[in-house]
Amino acid sequence: MLLLLLLLLATAHGLEKLYYKPTLANTTLGGLTTASTFVLEQPHCIFTKELRSAVIWLVVATPKAAGNFNNSVGPGTPERAFQGFPTSTSAYMTLNTTLINYPCPKPSGEITVLRVGSETSCAKDEKRPTCNGPLPSPGPYRVKFLALEDSKPVAETNWSDSIMLKTARRLSSIPVMGSRRSASMIALTSILSILFAILLAGLVALLVFWGSNVCGGSSTFSKSEPVTVQRYNTHHVQDQTSGRL
Repeated sequence: MLLLLLLLLATAHGLEKLYYKPTLANTTLGGLTTASTFVLEQPHCIFTKELRSAVIWLVVATPKAAGNFNNSVGPGTPERAFQGFPTSTSAYMTLNTTLINYPCPKPSGEITVLRVGSETSCAKDEKRPTCNGPLPSPGPYRVKFLALEDSKPVAETNWSDSIMLKTARRLSSIPVMGSRRSASMIALTSILSILFAILLAGLVALLVFWGSNVCGGSSTFSKSEPVTVQRYNTHHVQDQTSGRL
């Protein structure tokens, strides 16, 4: 009964319900989710040409907020500011653009995606409440596209499935090297140890051989000079003796 009432209210206000569910980008694209971002497919051929003047917003919300989201609360208000997500606000609006950036058909050969959470410069800047800042936790999150004309909601998609981000592993959960060594790891370590020993032995032998060559080349023996003994003739002694005789 409540769902029917919501549909009637949406019709009364001219809100077009689009049966499209936002999804993560093609799985062949790397980095679909990180610790603070995720990548969505752009909504090509989803909004009608009558909405060419509308501004299309991406709404990011917690799963609880997705169930009772109020489309009449516009972007840029304190209730929709990124800087308060998810503590003081359970949903924010970002990545606003017009239909011209979601052409139909989709351009061939081009990667047309939206990376949610890629702006770091405005994450704490309260003057930019529609910042596409890094997501604060692993989630889960749900998203939808909402088209506004003159700040009035005119079309919306369904909510996506829950999106979970990657979580960093704790240091204590990373296995220590050596605690779970496989047989191949042990064999590789042994081979490397043997090769290192052979290399070290070869290096030592090379140093010894080089040292012996250096010592042998520098050991030169010079021929000693002959010692010349000068002979003195003591003629003055002989003269004195012959005088006495």
